[in-house]
Amino acid sequence: MNLAVVLVSPKTPGNIGSAARAMLNMGASDLRLVAPRCNHLDAQAVAMAVHAETLLRSARVYPTLREALADRDISVGTTARQRGDLPPPRHPAQLRPLVRAAAAPALVFGPEETGLINSDLEQCQVTVRIPTGDYASLNLAQAVLLVCYEFLQGLDDVPDLERKTATREEMEAMYGHLQETMHLIGYTDAVRARHTLRLWRAMLDRALMNSAESRLFRGFLRQVHWKVGDAGRRGAEGEARQGESAGTPES
Repeated sequence: MNLAVVLVSPKTPGNIGSAARAMLNMGASDLRLVAPRCNHLDAQAVAMAVHAETLLRSARVYPTLREALADRDISVGTTARQRGDLPPPRHPAQLRPLVRAAAAPALVFGPEETGLINSDLEQCQVTVRIPTGDYASLNLAQAVLLVCYEFLQGLDDVPDLERKTATREEMEAMYGHLQETMHLIGYTDAVRARHTLRLWRAMLDRALMNSAESRLFRGFLRQVHWKVGDAGRRGAEGEARQGESAGTPES
């Protein structure tokens, strides 16, 4: 499986090295770091990686989560708690078929102190929660090990039907287009826009669009933009004609 593990703003080299080792244990090899707050090739990271040093040294660093997920088709965020108007996290077994059927899935883990924030989770189609006891806080490497195990080494059969969904970059571009359109037609305003877009994201992400479907939706949005612009032009022309008529003296 072409599975990427994305660590958002990791704080300590040791945790990054330990996460790389956990990935190697479970058969994952694509490590991506978003705005790390330390040197991921520090001696401590290399020491904690042990036999996963090669995996650690091949890790790619990105300035934003959006860029790290650009070529992924399914992104799974990790969280231990329910967040406001975001979809609730699900049990790994419920998501296993979805992840295994994807062509390029990603597992996203947050900073050690806080976990993923809402703006990060908004970029994930689904969220997963590892069942634990009352104390749900896991070390970063523990979380990587457990979630990778669930999706790479779990015993459930791989689904027969595979569906290649749109990449996250395609979906993010579509959501940006949707937000522009909502503002254009007065569907939302600056105060409500983020909440409204979250609801649309949740609904459209469940559809698991492929690339052609995302382009189809954007074609609809372009038509809305054109129609609004055309109506504005027609209105302006009508007002100009009325003004000309009003200024013409009677014979």
